[in-house]
Amino acid sequence: MIVLGIDPGTATTGYGLVRENPDGSLAVVDYGVILTPAKKPMPERLLELHKRLGELILLHRPVTSAVEKLFFQSNVRTAISVGQARGVALLALAQAGLQVAEYTPLQVKSAVAGYGAADGGRDYDPVTL
Repeated sequence: MIVLGIDPGTATTGYGLVRENPDGSLAVVDYGVILTPAKKPMPERLLELHKRLGELILLHRPVTSAVEKLFFQSNVRTAISVGQARGVALLALAQAGLQVAEYTPLQVKSAVAGYGAADGGRDYDPVTL
């Protein structure tokens, strides 16, 4: 089973695909970022994000997905921008017929690092998780 995780943003959207092996261990399938140029108009940036997410879904055929929930931002402009990218991600996932689980940044860090205040550094083996 392959799971697609998405950390949405209009400038940078992070993604990761993880496969559960028959023995229950996890293996990284693919990960990276989708970048959109700041000089492009927002509709074009959102279209590019939608296109690239669709390509990832077609390439890897995930069974389910997870998207980071929008959390309170003190910068309203940033929150709106992230919300737009999140909406595009949810649309791409829904169009592919994928179920979507939603998690807060704290829940993701706790699950991955075992500690909710983890700094996001890579002190794990990216091949086996």
